[in-house]
Amino acid sequence: MSMAPRPDPHSPALHAADSHDLIRVHGARVNNLKDVSIELPKRRLTVFTGVSGSGKSSLVFSTIAAESQRLINETYSAFLQGFMPTLARPEVDVLDGLTTAIIVDQQRMGADPRSTVGTATDANAMLRILFSRLGKPHIGSPQAFSFNVASISGAGAVRLERAGKTVKERRDFSITGGMCPRCEGRGKVSDIDLRQLYDDSKSLSEGAFTIPGWKSDSFWTVRVYAESGFVDPNKPIRQFTKKEMQDFLYKEPTKVKVEGVNLTYEGLIPKIQKSFLSKDREAMQPHIREFVDRAVTFAVCPECDGTRLTEAARSSKIAGISIADACAMEIRDLAEWVRGLDEPSVAPLLGKLLHTLDSFVEIGLGYLSLERPAGTLSGGEAQRTKMIRHLGSALTDVTYVFDEPTIGLHPHDIQRMNDLLLRLRDKGNTVLVVEHKPEAIAIADHVVDLGPGAGTAGGTICYEGTLEGLRASGTITGRHLDDRAVLKETVRTPKGTLEIRGATRHNLRDVDVDIPLGVLCVVTGVAGSGKSSLIHGSIPAGAGVVSVDQGAIKGSRRSNPATYTGLLDPIRKAFAKANGVKPALFSANSEGACPTCNGAGVIYVDLGMMAGVETPCEECEGKRFQAAVLEYHLGGRDISEVLAMSVIEAQKFFGAGEARTPAAHAILERLADVGLGYLSLGQPLTTLSGGERQRLKLATHMADKGGVYVLDEPTTGLHLADVEHLLGLLDRLVDSGKSVIVIEHHQAVMAHADWIIDLGPGAGHDGGRIVFEGTPADLVAARSTLTGEHLAAYVGT
Repeated sequence: MSMAPRPDPHSPALHAADSHDLIRVHGARVNNLKDVSIELPKRRLTVFTGVSGSGKSSLVFSTIAAESQRLINETYSAFLQGFMPTLARPEVDVLDGLTTAIIVDQQRMGADPRSTVGTATDANAMLRILFSRLGKPHIGSPQAFSFNVASISGAGAVRLERAGKTVKERRDFSITGGMCPRCEGRGKVSDIDLRQLYDDSKSLSEGAFTIPGWKSDSFWTVRVYAESGFVDPNKPIRQFTKKEMQDFLYKEPTKVKVEGVNLTYEGLIPKIQKSFLSKDREAMQPHIREFVDRAVTFAVCPECDGTRLTEAARSSKIAGISIADACAMEIRDLAEWVRGLDEPSVAPLLGKLLHTLDSFVEIGLGYLSLERPAGTLSGGEAQRTKMIRHLGSALTDVTYVFDEPTIGLHPHDIQRMNDLLLRLRDKGNTVLVVEHKPEAIAIADHVVDLGPGAGTAGGTICYEGTLEGLRASGTITGRHLDDRAVLKETVRTPKGTLEIRGATRHNLRDVDVDIPLGVLCVVTGVAGSGKSSLIHGSIPAGAGVVSVDQGAIKGSRRSNPATYTGLLDPIRKAFAKANGVKPALFSANSEGACPTCNGAGVIYVDLGMMAGVETPCEECEGKRFQAAVLEYHLGGRDISEVLAMSVIEAQKFFGAGEARTPAAHAILERLADVGLGYLSLGQPLTTLSGGERQRLKLATHMADKGGVYVLDEPTTGLHLADVEHLLGLLDRLVDSGKSVIVIEHHQAVMAHADWIIDLGPGAGHDGGRIVFEGTPADLVAARSTLTGEHLAAYVGT
């Protein structure tokens, strides 16, 4: 085989193609970036650091990665571009030296009930082919093993033209799918608790409905039932006849007239399913979500026993294992089972399937099963699942962009993730990582520190160079890089205990544990050891428990901190009271909206397959409100000026004087408490960083009434300096009489705890046991667990 001549690295004449070794960014102004110019080395690992909200994601994701994706999309025909998301060119003067960008972000995987770890990674598709070829008895094509394909059959006559004559022929068809007919491939069946919909001792005219938003004078809800003629509105519901009850609960959509208006009458259960259950639970308002949680009960499907598959699909087996059994196994066990199959006819398929399964194990997710719903994965697990298709890829000279890949990882697992990032780099790829953890920053070839502050106080390059240079740079990151939290000299005394007995959810092994109350209790352990199963499974939210999970907060560009936290309600009422007008005027999503831009503040021009253009609305100059609304003032400011204030400014404004509004001031205090004092009240949620969204959610939940706070990895997206702020907040919560339970991997939070519960020793079926409970000092002294060893190394004992 002839070998291509290799370029001599010592040759004085450098080939022109070898000169493109930098990604150049000049004049970046996306979000809060202030005319940033920087040159990044290719085929190296660059880590971007800085406080939460300093502009890291704006530079890496919204500028470099976004422009790379836009340029790739432009290589397709206009016809194909019409089917793709249209991307606008980032606000930047020059972007040079870009390569194809592959983004591996923290976004949770789709929460579709039929999406599983197996369907998201193609492992299920390969297993289905395997069972359709080797399964005994043979039941059909790969579709017969898919819980997303229903079995359909039909027959009928068709007309054909043959030799000038019309001939009728009988044709039939059938598709054999694997979807369980009872649960439609979901594995669970839902039922509605009718007691949560109405009080059956009352009549409709007495206000029997207990559904949020269903008022007695509403045309579309209560009155269409009361005046439909199908039921007696003056009779208590429990006295309805069988026919009335059937019409009340299940009647098909039927046209009726109420006071001369044509309306559609529909049974209560299908109406509730369409109006409440078809929507994403996370996008609902809190009181609607509480109602849905009360009214809807989910149970394992009795027909398929939660496997989602038909009986036929479950009956076909290879070496005594059905596809349902294979999907229920832990992936590392499944990999061993596949390794034991010796069938030359499907050797290429087995090799590809084994490579995918081994990648799961290598990346630290061997404890998952393929049947695990994708929506239940944590942010860190979802990110690593997306990485699987890139491991072993033959592509080189690609730019991989990672958003905090160490999220959700125990210190023990971080080294494994670092090795994977270095492997990608060593194959000749450019790796860009946004990261806060010192252990991950330590492997960087090049470090870029943004800041100095967050929001408008950030957006500039404070330092770029080596890790040693960062330590000596004097920036916030440099100063905090070697911070080590010290163990407390004294810990708080518990005021009681929360007993958990016989916990067996997921991989828990009949766990008995007493969680101390009135203290800061940290639950830790390697990823997959059973922490979330223990806490979320045994301490359900509600009844005095406030649970703050890792779920991303949702919102359009019309949502902002003021609308999300409920701050806008007291502000609107204060403006309305001071000016003697309706509160709705002071909402850009209601009556006060600018008629030209409908309260968006920008005019969006759709240019088909090209990127749409947003221009500030000329009518309201981006203020979002009608000119007449801006004539009304409170404390000398109009509503647009108030929404442009930062949290700190607004705190002073609503704290005293003519604008004093205690309800607004209380919400602003909570926002300042979580370190978001710099945010402006009207900043769109879509422009907030991951760490800012996490803290915004925490500030909102701090208003919930409850004695026990359960926080799931609150340090996600937080800079080392922000973690200190969070510890102060947790201390204030405990000192105010609350019990705080934190699921966390960050050693600073562990060191600050009053009590630690450590699960393990491993993940999946190697975990699920309590391996330590006691004070952080005892854990460090014993060094009997992985957590103990890493915490001892962290505090330097």
